[in-house]
Amino acid sequence: MSDPASLYDPALQAEFERNAFNPCVGQILLSESERARVWYMRLEPGERIGFHRHVLDYFWTALSAGQAISHVNGGEPKASSYYAGQTSHMRFGAGEFMVHDLHNIGDTPLVFVTVEHLESANPPLPLPAGVTPRGIAGAQDQP
Repeated sequence: MSDPASLYDPALQAEFERNAFNPCVGQILLSESERARVWYMRLEPGERIGFHRHVLDYFWTALSAGQAISHVNGGEPKASSYYAGQTSHMRFGAGEFMVHDLHNIGDTPLVFVTVEHLESANPPLPLPAGVTPRGIAGAQDQP
C-alpha cells in the first residue's frame, strides 16, 4: 500500500487514517444473516462515501449508470464508468483487504447493492453500535 501522506491532502489523509477499519461498505445495511450482509448505497451527483475497508469476499451490482472516482489503498485516484446491471466479484485471501472511497463525478445518481460473504478467508469486521439491518451506516465520515 502506498503512503497516503504522499498522495492525499491533509484532510483526505486524516479521513483515510480514521476510517482504515470502517466496516460499513454501504450507506444502509439492508439485511444480515449468518452467511451475508447486504448493503445499499446511493450517491447523488457530487456526493461521496468515505473510506471503508473490505476484508470479506463480496460482489457489487450497479443499479444505475454513472461515473465515479475512487482512491484505493492509498493510491492515486482512479476513474470508473458503470452501467446498470454491471456486477463485479471480489475475493480476498487471508490478511488481504482493500480500503477505498467512492465519489460520484457524474450528473446522475449512482446506486449500488453490495453483498458481503461472511464465510470468507478473513473474519468479518465488527459493525459499529447502531448499525443494524435498515440502520444508517453512521460510522462513516462525511466529506
